[in-house]
Amino acid sequence: MSPHRAGPTVVRSGEVAGQWGSYQNEIYLQGLGGQLPPFTTDGSALEVVAREAMDPEPFGYVSGGAGSGATVRANREAFDRWRIVPRMLTDATNRDLSTTVLGTAMPAPVLLAPLGVQSIAHPEGELATARAAAALGVPMVLSTASSHSIEEVAEASGDGPRWFQLYWPNDNDVTISLLGRAKAAGYTALVLTLDTWTLAWRTADLDQAYLPFIRGVGTAVPFSDPAFRAGLAKTPEEDQTAAILHWIPLFTGTDKRWDQLPFLREHWDGPIVLKGIQHVDDARRAVEAGMDGIVVSNHGGRQVDGAVGSLEVLPEIAAAVGDQTTVLFDSGIRTGADVLKALALGADAVMLGRPYVYGLAMGGEAGVRHVVRGLLADFDLTLGLSGHRTPAELAPGALRRS
Repeated sequence: MSPHRAGPTVVRSGEVAGQWGSYQNEIYLQGLGGQLPPFTTDGSALEVVAREAMDPEPFGYVSGGAGSGATVRANREAFDRWRIVPRMLTDATNRDLSTTVLGTAMPAPVLLAPLGVQSIAHPEGELATARAAAALGVPMVLSTASSHSIEEVAEASGDGPRWFQLYWPNDNDVTISLLGRAKAAGYTALVLTLDTWTLAWRTADLDQAYLPFIRGVGTAVPFSDPAFRAGLAKTPEEDQTAAILHWIPLFTGTDKRWDQLPFLREHWDGPIVLKGIQHVDDARRAVEAGMDGIVVSNHGGRQVDGAVGSLEVLPEIAAAVGDQTTVLFDSGIRTGADVLKALALGADAVMLGRPYVYGLAMGGEAGVRHVVRGLLADFDLTLGLSGHRTPAELAPGALRRS
């Protein structure tokens, strides 16, 4: 079991630590007055509901995967192959979900994954997500492909915990500038995405010839960057097309190497996490390279069609490096039971992706808050009903391979 799970109790936004499950009581009581939840409380059904609320192109971009979608399906199937084995009479009435991950105190081992171009789901995009996350004390990881600038999202986040995700530019000056801006704006950890140096064959987007970036959406971070703007003959406001054509080869098309990682360490003095690890040997190399953490992830099935489900490889990766580095997990989290399973198999915390963007599409800030509160309530209740009081008590013995 990883040593990174222990941490102080955190109380946020009127919630009592360990009582996230009280959200169900709130919903039932509101029902006495005829008020229903804003939309479904079933995390596994959000995609179906969101399809009706979103335009086809944005929905396809958010929900779609690489190729046939086999990896998206594999992520969910991997969860179904593990079953929880509840224990009884364990004094699990009072629970404490709080933890600290890489110096960030959080009320539960859940972060909001870096998803870009959120304005295609709702006009306020990442600003609404930042406000919702901050209100709950849940860390948000801001994508380089944000619809709003680093500084704008930080302002919306206020005192909320926040990390920054980097798509590594092919220009050192731009990279240094982005890192400096993120640090100055209060982002405390850097998440380097490894698996998206070029886009996969994404059929949902291709069938509709839809890519937000070439329309100038999801480009707020580079377009507001002084180093990027210095390389343009005209500002993005004067010539958006030229700026887009300069941006595309700067942020895509080049796979980096392990021996380049020290460059990031030179220019970022906080924790660095590598996202996209699927092979145990890559996890070991991350440790050897002095990285502070990894995210076991296949980008939600968006990059390699036919790849292994992330949960399939989590146990061996956690066994190999979990006592040496922080192990985070994403790709397929939909319910509280999913969170429990990932933690039991060795993750220190999980990242929630598509579901909160569906919430954003259906209700803006309030929609994100509803989805995240629902997930945390579901996890809180599942944790207690399975016989556990804290996430630190979870271990592989809590599960059985189906």
